[in-house]
Amino acid sequence: MYFEISQEVFDKLPNFVCGVVAVRGIDNTKDVPGIKKMLQESADECKAYFDASGNKAKNDPCVEPYRDAFREIGINPNRYACAIEALMDRIAKGKGMPSINPAVDLGNAISLKHRIPIGAHDMNTFHEGISVRAATSNDHFRPFGAPEGEYDDPEEGEIVYVSGNEVRTRRWTWRQSEVGKMTDETTAVFYPIDGFTGFNDGEVKEVMEEFKTLLTEYFGDSDGFSVETAVVDKDNPRTDI
Repeated sequence: MYFEISQEVFDKLPNFVCGVVAVRGIDNTKDVPGIKKMLQESADECKAYFDASGNKAKNDPCVEPYRDAFREIGINPNRYACAIEALMDRIAKGKGMPSINPAVDLGNAISLKHRIPIGAHDMNTFHEGISVRAATSNDHFRPFGAPEGEYDDPEEGEIVYVSGNEVRTRRWTWRQSEVGKMTDETTAVFYPIDGFTGFNDGEVKEVMEEFKTLLTEYFGDSDGFSVETAVVDKDNPRTDI
């Protein structure tokens, strides 16, 4: 499997860096109290932070670079919030963070803890690999929860996560697709951690190591378990995992 970021993306976001965690051989059906506890603690800490500061998620320092990046790639951040802004806004408004399944919960827990956007995709649904590139007229996006054959296709040139011609995340880190979502049958997960060199690239690497530790702790006893990490940036735009 490969992961790559196109040059056209780096032309607009030269300091974009993405840490990737690829894990195989997990059992996503089992109950993992440790992950649920971590998710609740991360949500509680986030809520307490916003209660104390009185700030809004969109004005938080950790969100500002992502809003600026959205503008650079032609996305209005007031209409389309990046993943971490949307997640923190939900918590700040007291809506809580429901438990979905271990693979999703772990991603959300770490994302909230570090205030950094993290995706989660079922690797077994990829067509050889996944890319971040500008969308074409051949690309299709099936919204989360939409039935098969119902699409909300991206505009040409929109920056997307895409495998083959199946868009997995529209508007860069805005919204993921029904295709590739985490289910009980998921056994292999691709977690992209989006950041910026000179801002939070150190955090990206820290998150990668935390993922490795926690995935091994909670799923390492499963048959065929393995976890790999890599960093993709303008100097290393592709990795094979």
